[in-house]
Amino acid sequence: MSENATGVNLPKAEIHCHIEGAADPALVERQAEKYGADVSQCIRGGAYVWHDFTSFLKAYDMAASLFRTSEDYALLAEHYLTSLARDGAIYSEFFISTDHANSAGLDPLAYVDGLAAGMARAKAATGIESRMIAIGLRHEGPEAVRATAEWVAANPHPMITGFGMAGDERMFELKDFEHAFGIARDAGLGITVHAGELAGAESVRDALDYIRPLRIGHGVRAIEDPALVERLVAEKIVLEACPSSNIAMEVYADFESHPFSLLEKAGCRMTLSSDDPPHFHTSLKREYEVARTVWGYDDAALLGFTRTAIEAAFVDDETGAKLLERCAA
Repeated sequence: MSENATGVNLPKAEIHCHIEGAADPALVERQAEKYGADVSQCIRGGAYVWHDFTSFLKAYDMAASLFRTSEDYALLAEHYLTSLARDGAIYSEFFISTDHANSAGLDPLAYVDGLAAGMARAKAATGIESRMIAIGLRHEGPEAVRATAEWVAANPHPMITGFGMAGDERMFELKDFEHAFGIARDAGLGITVHAGELAGAESVRDALDYIRPLRIGHGVRAIEDPALVERLVAEKIVLEACPSSNIAMEVYADFESHPFSLLEKAGCRMTLSSDDPPHFHTSLKREYEVARTVWGYDDAALLGFTRTAIEAAFVDDETGAKLLERCAA
């Protein structure tokens, strides 16, 4: 493949990534030395080690537990964003969790300010633009997600421009979270929600009915219901696809059976993201490479996914226009 096709010369954008899940193993090992922690059960040979969803969560939580101060989070954001920029990314939107801050004994405001400082340092060094999406955790229940939405609404920050929900989508009903998302929507935040990954098409349908998002995290199992795919197209819902994540989580057996190209050909607005990249042994650059080598997308199509991500980004019109200018062929 050409360097222009998937290398640093192709502008890329990511709108679905968990910042704690983006912690590079080498960075985590340095944090472990700083805090005198043993990470050998979850990191070996410079890579995360896990074999099922439970052990994945253990590795994820272990890494997250080693970011405990505002400066730790500044370092994490700066490290991740500069690595993205080296691979040609011009924009990143990542999920943040005040629950992780609380677990680390860190005030959520210090957590957000630390991340924002890292974002500013990365932008100064590379030019990459970025924003944060605050998320509630579905498995913690409706009241916990509502509390997160209330905190974000009461503590506005210029870099927090969206609200979403992650966690085990097999728990609770989406209608139970409608109020929480209403709080976030009234606060002017862009809305996204994880659906259609571990649960099927009904999860995506419920997201549209009760959450009314502009975007859906994953959403790929909508392919199981042709009428639902038609609805996604008609409502111009953007799908934050993370192919390597879906393969790692055994939602699909391989890239050839992944429905990304089927959804795109049906008219869905598709984007490419990496979710928790080092855990799934991937990167944003690799997701673009998969789209080219497996599904046959050329340079123009790949750039189209970047444009779609920017058009769907939770940024002001002026910032969005400047980013689209950087995508000019």
